[in-house]
Amino acid sequence: MLIDSHVNLHAPQFDEDRDAVIDRARAAGVRVMVEISDRLTTFEATHGLAMANDDIWCTVGVHPHEAKDAADLTAATLIDLANRPKVVGIGECGLDFHYDLSPREVQAAVFRQHVKAARETGLPLVIHTREADDVMAAILKEEHVAGPFRMLMHCYTSGAALAATAAELGAWFSVSGIATFKAAEEVRAVIRDMPADRIIVETDCPYLAPIPHRGRRNEPAYVGLVLDKLAEIRGWSAEEADARTTDAFFALFDRIPRPAA
Repeated sequence: MLIDSHVNLHAPQFDEDRDAVIDRARAAGVRVMVEISDRLTTFEATHGLAMANDDIWCTVGVHPHEAKDAADLTAATLIDLANRPKVVGIGECGLDFHYDLSPREVQAAVFRQHVKAARETGLPLVIHTREADDVMAAILKEEHVAGPFRMLMHCYTSGAALAATAAELGAWFSVSGIATFKAAEEVRAVIRDMPADRIIVETDCPYLAPIPHRGRRNEPAYVGLVLDKLAEIRGWSAEEADARTTDAFFALFDRIPRPAA
């Protein structure tokens, strides 16, 4: 069962052929897609996609790049929006110290509000982390002491130490098209050590298209290429990779009903 756990179909890159992109995903065998919220100003579009399509679900959150525009965000706001039908996660949220498009202290404060919302709703937290390993590890450990929450380390490309910390705290991990890139051996090395029952796959479309589509717009229809690469990295058969990632996905996103085989 092909599942794309992270799509950005509301993005302007899909404005001219969004319906065709969704149709191609279905034709490729994709049964479920999770449409990711990156800012509250586009949440209505994100939620609208979920409501208009039986096989699309969504999250609510603010990407760290956008944190500067949501410095006063509260967990209560996220919780209120998460009560809508078909909202199944909190995020994408986290820390990005590579681009630093928002002040780091604002990123951290906004991220903690997402953690609180995830803790109070029981929904999984979709985490973006880039070049912020030590700060992210410290926040995750501190917040888990305050109370447990479920989390997904989305499109994981950070270091082995943070991966180990997150795994100890019960995190899931998602693998993207980056795993197919020739120069991404360090990423593949971390993937080999991820908990076998807590790995899922994504495209992060329209970004990070896997080989042989690298450099072009990514689509959910390409998620099978990511799954094939994951199987190769882990030494799993195609059937085992499919079964493991499907089970892991529905264990994490447990508000999404599992389609019949």
